[in-house]
Amino acid sequence: MFKISATPKDDAMCGWYHTAPARQAKPAHAGEKHTRWTVLGAGFTGLAAARQLALNFPNDEVVLIDAQEVGFGTSGRNAGFAIDLPHDIGADDYIGDIDIARTTLKLNRLGQTMLHTLVKEHGIDCHMRPSGKYQAAIEDRGIAVLEAYRRGLDKLGEPYEVIAGKDLPRHIGTAFYRQALFTPGTMLLQPSALVKGLADSLPSNVKLYENTAITEVEYGDKVVLKHKQGRIVTDKLILANNAFGARFGFLRHTVLPMYLYASLSRPLTGAEQAQLGGKDFWGVIPADPYGSTVRRTHDNRILMRNSFSFNPRQQSRPDCLERFAHNHRQSFERRFPMLPEVGFDYTWSGSLALTQNHKGFFGQLAPNVYGALFCNGLGVTRGTVTGALLADLIAGKRNELIDFLVADSGPNTLPPEPFLSIGVNATLWWGQRKAGLES
Repeated sequence: MFKISATPKDDAMCGWYHTAPARQAKPAHAGEKHTRWTVLGAGFTGLAAARQLALNFPNDEVVLIDAQEVGFGTSGRNAGFAIDLPHDIGADDYIGDIDIARTTLKLNRLGQTMLHTLVKEHGIDCHMRPSGKYQAAIEDRGIAVLEAYRRGLDKLGEPYEVIAGKDLPRHIGTAFYRQALFTPGTMLLQPSALVKGLADSLPSNVKLYENTAITEVEYGDKVVLKHKQGRIVTDKLILANNAFGARFGFLRHTVLPMYLYASLSRPLTGAEQAQLGGKDFWGVIPADPYGSTVRRTHDNRILMRNSFSFNPRQQSRPDCLERFAHNHRQSFERRFPMLPEVGFDYTWSGSLALTQNHKGFFGQLAPNVYGALFCNGLGVTRGTVTGALLADLIAGKRNELIDFLVADSGPNTLPPEPFLSIGVNATLWWGQRKAGLES
């Protein structure tokens, strides 16, 4: 048996989870179960993989396992942007190789289409809207990033609008930013509500077990998954648990378990909404990667998301929550001086599975074991599409997008400790310091 050294344990105050429609969690697994298919991780990737496996093999039961309650973990903790455009931060123009960029665009838009179709078909109450996104800057470095990205979008032939700072208040209320680049293809949504809705609309041949943390695994002709209340024996295992996939004996020393922090305000009063102005629903991402993501939500709250920590043990850190809530307050006050009495109802952390070369893994890991892992911050669209396409690959299907994913080189190997932690923490410190007012 291979012992799993860490399991998900997220903090309790995720605003998206608590403001999403309530649902009844499925019971944890107990006893012994034999099955053909098991998907580990009921986030965007795992939900998509289980759904597509069930459609590809309608006479088989597909077991889907999550260590926590659906909607409580990583997929319910992001900022709620379903982004279509590629954004290669390693390229001068943020687009890079044009052929790779065009295929990435197809992947992301297929993920969007899958989600939009399911939301409409099942009436999932997640406030999904094709609102576009603003990428905004205040510092000179940020303005340069917008200019570089604009050149990349020209090369890709994608539409955008450059919005001067003086015109931004009628869009997002605040006059804080000097410039923004608006791109129309992003969908904004309530992520925990979406994940809950996807789980409750799975095909009838998917069996979901929540609050079932796998502690040991044995690989062979059958894969044996052990937990505190029993075990599951499966013919095929699909790892869709993002950064935790590296705890299962594969791709070790390739993923950086980063944590990003967010706060969600109380709802604005009618007078405060009038004081803010602008549109009633929008999202801003920072020009600087270490800057703040900001949203105005369907229920007139303000989301503020910034500040990183490197958590090699993949556990939430209460000391960071307290410290970074103060950062959120400062960032909020800089952007919204007209809302001095608006406080935060929730502050939480969420995991990001980042790799050094910004590449994930897709395909077969070992006999009877497959994986779609490491979304590098694009879990809503990329997780959805790679989960579904992995199920198609397993079913023997091939197409341009599957071939593209299979041919990818995958994540790089990281430096050993203690050099890794020293380097990552130094990079985070300098990046957040250099971000200046963008943070």
